[in-house]
Amino acid sequence: MLVESVLREQLANGTYRTGQTLPTQRQLAAEFGVSRDTVQRVLGRLSDEGWLASRQGSGVRVLKVPLVEPPEAPGPRRGAVSLGPLIHHAFEQPQVVLDTFALTSETLWNHLKVQAERVAAGEVAPERVRLRVLLPSGRQRLAYPAAKDPADDRVWRRWRDMARRHVIGVKGLMAQLRELGVDAEAEVRRVALTPQYKLYVINDRDLLFGLYEVFERTILLDDGTPVPALDVLGLGSVLSHHRWEPSEAESHDGRLFSTMRASFESYWEQLGEDEDDI
Repeated sequence: MLVESVLREQLANGTYRTGQTLPTQRQLAAEFGVSRDTVQRVLGRLSDEGWLASRQGSGVRVLKVPLVEPPEAPGPRRGAVSLGPLIHHAFEQPQVVLDTFALTSETLWNHLKVQAERVAAGEVAPERVRLRVLLPSGRQRLAYPAAKDPADDRVWRRWRDMARRHVIGVKGLMAQLRELGVDAEAEVRRVALTPQYKLYVINDRDLLFGLYEVFERTILLDDGTPVPALDVLGLGSVLSHHRWEPSEAESHDGRLFSTMRASFESYWEQLGEDEDDI
């Protein structure tokens, strides 16, 4: 089940840590486009296995997470991986440089929250953090997420509000890091197109890349109204990992890394615009 697999991944990759409270059942149902009954069944299974605990009036709290060690000075890795361990390792270095291109910065925001907590707890002490976040413009409707009815812009407006919240969240986390003594900045630009993929480049060494797959689902608006829509899988999308090795510049990974890196730079420099309203 999609909801269960994504929640299990988020517990494993650090999106939710021990003691944290999950989003409400209503929020999870809206995010995944499923009923609250489906969410309740998934949370029940995870609670039965000892990962979660539910208490009336307090929501669902994380009791424990799978023991997944972040990579130490990662060696060559191929195939599908999670973003969390790579960001986890990056924040153990003096310099953190991260570029991303996606529909929203939600995944990045979730992982940065974890790293900000690590810095506050004294677990890691990066000296400098630089983010470049490339997002779709909020001035025009997207191919997805979008209501099936071309005249209905409510799903697009929902995406725009969500994207705005997460940008504010990312910038807020950078401000928290600065208060903790880290030289931290995030720059955000918008492009007038709908991304076909999400991309992360970490410390000019590791590249995560995943194509968006479009599907039909019913999106629940904040007031509970169901809207037939086209959407893509965000939090649970599969990412492939490619690493830049100077000695392997002509390899498959090396060429893909260079191509995707150049694509990001061209979008950033030629198409990206600073925009107050997304």
